[in-house]
Amino acid sequence: MHDEPIDPFNGDPADPTAGLDDPGDDATPDPLTDVERQDVLEDLADLEIYQALLAPIGVRGLVIECEDCREPHYFDWDLLRGNLRHLLNSGRPRVHEPAYDPDPDHYVTWDYARGYADGVHDTLTEGTEDEPGTPTATD
Repeated sequence: MHDEPIDPFNGDPADPTAGLDDPGDDATPDPLTDVERQDVLEDLADLEIYQALLAPIGVRGLVIECEDCREPHYFDWDLLRGNLRHLLNSGRPRVHEPAYDPDPDHYVTWDYARGYADGVHDTLTEGTEDEPGTPTATD
């Protein structure tokens, strides 16, 4: 009795999957380029800001449109941070599955989070920059 299905092509020289990489292979992937590495580091830094601003208002994480399956994937803050760190350390993304029955109202896109952070930044710095024609202490 087998717990898993028997491979019908086991030992077959015409196995159609023979040329595919085994996920268990210890083959080292190509390392990230300097530009890719910098992009991941910037994403990690941005993620910290987004979480600090959005978690207190009930946002649980980010939603990303998957290029492979064309479905939205919902990631909580810690999972997304872990995925980015894994990519940084291993050079390859983790295998992903869509979340089970997430509430889309609790997730925002990267673009929304970026816009929200920019809006908060602009609000906090509004009026602190010298505007042309505004008298200064030395005038």
